Amino acid sequence: MLELIADKWTALIFALLERQPTRFNELQRAIDGISHKVLTQTLRNLEQRGIVQRKITPTNPPAVEYSLSPLGITLIPLMAMLRQWAEEHMEEVEQARLVYGEKEEKIYG
Repeated sequence: MLELIADKWTALIFALLERQPTRFNELQRAIDGISHKVLTQTLRNLEQRGIVQRKITPTNPPAVEYSLSPLGITLIPLMAMLRQWAEEHMEEVEQARLVYGEKEEKIYG
């Protein structure tokens, strides 16, 4: 479960669905770099675990809208804390990555 919640795509999808129910194509347009296949797989995984729910409106073609389930809504405070931590420490993490890369370069050339 932690692997799914900590996934980059899950976090981006969650942030959008936290605001409002959203159709598949709207999610894909809003999430830069996500492929159709990855979005489908991630939404399916979230739905299978009860985090996301899918509503199908019988139109032609059928309209499919995704939203957070009641269980998914309980994750809002946790995901908000993770986003806040990431925003507050982004520069420190990037600096550590650069320092690590410089050390590796010195060791391995």
